[in-house]
Amino acid sequence: MNKKKLFSGIGAGVLSLSLLLTGCGNADKSGSKEDSKGNVTIDVFQFKVEFKKQFEKVAKEYEKEHKGVNINITTVGGGEDYGAALKSKFASGKEPAIYNIGGPQDVKDWQKKLADLSDTEASKAALKGTLDGVTNDGKVLGLPYNQEGYGFIYNKAVFEKAGIDPKSIKSFADLEKAVKTLDSKKKDLGLEAVFALPGKETWVTGLHLSNTFLAPEFDNNVLNTFNAKKVDFKYGDAFKKVLDLQNDYSVQPTVSLDYSKQVEELFSLQKVAMIQQGNWVYSSIAGIDQDFADKGIGILPIPVEGYKEDAIPVGIPMYWGVNSNKDEKTVAEAKKFLDWLYTSDKGKETVINDFKFIPAYDGFDASKISDPLSKEIYQYSQDGKTIGWTFMGYPTNWGQNELGVQIQKYLSKDAKWEDVVKTTQAAWEKSRNK
Repeated sequence: MNKKKLFSGIGAGVLSLSLLLTGCGNADKSGSKEDSKGNVTIDVFQFKVEFKKQFEKVAKEYEKEHKGVNINITTVGGGEDYGAALKSKFASGKEPAIYNIGGPQDVKDWQKKLADLSDTEASKAALKGTLDGVTNDGKVLGLPYNQEGYGFIYNKAVFEKAGIDPKSIKSFADLEKAVKTLDSKKKDLGLEAVFALPGKETWVTGLHLSNTFLAPEFDNNVLNTFNAKKVDFKYGDAFKKVLDLQNDYSVQPTVSLDYSKQVEELFSLQKVAMIQQGNWVYSSIAGIDQDFADKGIGILPIPVEGYKEDAIPVGIPMYWGVNSNKDEKTVAEAKKFLDWLYTSDKGKETVINDFKFIPAYDGFDASKISDPLSKEIYQYSQDGKTIGWTFMGYPTNWGQNELGVQIQKYLSKDAKWEDVVKTTQAAWEKSRNK
């Protein structure tokens, strides 16, 4: 993979969660983790539940190779609020040595608790553009997890049985036509519904779905988003159409449908034809039906009418941060572990084969990307059919606690779409003009 080539359209784009990170105060540094024998314990607090077991396994292997280093991993994610959990963790005084941050908003919120990672081998190997959103005053304050993409994951067999060629879906009109066809045949196809929209998960709607339609407004650049004093919802009508399509043809009630039910119960058991998710769900699906995960799923774009209707959002889901409050030896060992993970032969093999990651670093063999969703996403990037990840440039809490909550009201018919737009625009401006 050429270091000069980050997935096109990402800019400084980054994922996943709009953290509740303000007002943490100055928690106790919690002392050195070095014991009387000189052993060091690295506490890791991370959000990605999909590779929890694999991560714990590789940590044990690292310990065997690096005597005197102990790694404790705590995973909080899935349906839980990682940002709130991280804030509580720091407030308790039990600060982790390694934790997760998003883009520039999180860097601003956590700046006093982030070590400079500019001297790591991993930062030097990171693909061009991936560090833009976590670099401040020349200091690299985060290391990329991986690259991810999302869209509509679909059941190939169901589409084939319904007579739908997924390659023909290149616009909203095409998607809508396919959805109506699936709905008309859902009994014969053994479906409860076409979609499973997890309206309970404000990150799915308020972060991921919204990003698809707001990123173009900010030229697919997370720093532009971070510096924006207002949001116009330039593609708000297109946003509403896709949201309505999912909701109208989804298992109901969507506001009480969560990630676990969406992915594990409904899609993995083939009770719905499509879900809005990304390549990170591969492991969950494989854990239920390996054959279905390997041969039966694909990914479709989320069409943005008036912009790109055949592209998918691709970017960095989250970054690793190292706690600057820790003693020098703990900080040094934390950096060594992250370097080993992304630059050693053993670490790189694990990242590709066990974690099923699309690497965000130079030195990896992209041909070894194994799962079908990641392969398709990689191809979208090679073809230049991508939209940036910019939601980590949203004001703190805005994506989930403002927009996501307002979307829940809309799905429950307690608010009109115009109210959603107006209320969240005001919240954005208020946050940016403090």
